[in-house]
Amino acid sequence: MELLQSVDFWIGLLKIVWINIILSGDNAVVIALAARTLPLRQQRKAVFLGSGAAVVLRIGLTVVAARLLEFSYLQIVGGLMLLWIGVQLLSEEEDGEGEGEVKETGTLMAAVRTILIADLVMSMDNVIAVAAAAKGDTVLLILGLAISIPLVIFGSTLMIKLMERFPIIVTLGAALIGWVGGETVVGDVALKGVLAQAAWLHYAAAAAGAAFVVGLGQLLQKRHNKQRPSGG
Repeated sequence: MELLQSVDFWIGLLKIVWINIILSGDNAVVIALAARTLPLRQQRKAVFLGSGAAVVLRIGLTVVAARLLEFSYLQIVGGLMLLWIGVQLLSEEEDGEGEGEVKETGTLMAAVRTILIADLVMSMDNVIAVAAAAKGDTVLLILGLAISIPLVIFGSTLMIKLMERFPIIVTLGAALIGWVGGETVVGDVALKGVLAQAAWLHYAAAAAGAAFVVGLGQLLQKRHNKQRPSGG
């Protein structure tokens, strides 16, 4: 009997880790986008702090996520927040050279705050799958999510390097955030009746969210570039 329980425990742990690998891709993109404009030293801190805090937040969220999703309009608000975060991340100016330590620290905290807010919104559906795999076992839940921290950190670090080498990934990452934002809005309880009669609205809203983030983000980015004083 104990052997069977041990096998069940390890199978459950593997399920949670695997679910997190699959579902943490968009979170790694958010972390990379939020940290990419920081100096290298600050990037590492933002990735580590953001990933760790996001997983701790996810543990707490897992306990209440199923109930939170029952409230009308909550996902609409969360989705709109996600769209705005995507716009801000895409429109950020890539500066940071020659700035003082106070400025850098403020930017680091802003990046961590952005990561936490985005993860809170993006994880609401994901944590239900994790909670189902844990089957009420708190130790299993915490262990599985803790193991996922290095996976998210590795994924975020890799994404930052890819963004530096291939700038188009920044736009694609922002589009992904917009896509998830659009999905989150139409996934609200208040709109379930509408979606039941027009399932295509789910994809239309997701595509509209991606287009909104990329379009407005690039527009604001161009405006920032025009306002930036030229010369050295």
